[in-house]
Amino acid sequence: MAILRAEKISKSYGKDWAALSEVSFELAEGEFVFLVGSSGAGKSTLLSIIIMEQRPDSGIIHVAGFDSKTIPREKIPILRRKLGVVFQGFRLLPEMSASENIAFALKVTGQPRKYIRKRVFDLLSMVGLTHKAKSYPHELSGGEKQRIAVARALANNPLLLLADEPTGNLDPQATDELMELFFEINRQGTTVLMATHDTALIDIMPHRVLELENGVLVGDRPAGALP
Repeated sequence: MAILRAEKISKSYGKDWAALSEVSFELAEGEFVFLVGSSGAGKSTLLSIIIMEQRPDSGIIHVAGFDSKTIPREKIPILRRKLGVVFQGFRLLPEMSASENIAFALKVTGQPRKYIRKRVFDLLSMVGLTHKAKSYPHELSGGEKQRIAVARALANNPLLLLADEPTGNLDPQATDELMELFFEINRQGTTVLMATHDTALIDIMPHRVLELENGVLVGDRPAGALP
């Protein structure tokens, strides 16, 4: 069953920049898919359309039971609760501790305090950072910040986890640790779509690869195929 389906998605900025041109693909439940392409290829634009930050100029995106043609603005927060998003720049709230950053994602959905405490502890345990629960973002390494960001993205048990260049600011060891975390999340059943320009990373990973070039989907390499 497809959790995400893009049908001829196009998006332009002005007359001279087509960020996406008739992009079509599907993601099945439980897949782990890399979205690759150089800077400016259209990866971030596609992710922003998936979470309905932007609407396509033409085409339609179906995600987690909603679609870009018919979803009313007031239902977009409901859609986003079914999605988790991890950014290259972490986007942690600096005035909140690690545990508070995770808890915030649960508070906005109205979860009870007892559930929030347990869920935050479970997520910190999963990312191996229970000992950093009271630390603030400026006290964490890049890898630790990103793992807290992943925990926050998973707070509401998303159907689909989106990651936009999540290893871009990390050293090789932190990158390896983060990728193993993403693979474990996927093994537990969450669908993952990860945008990256790190070709060395994807060449050694036996996962499906979607390739964007100047806004056009130029490749769809199935899992296990050689680069």
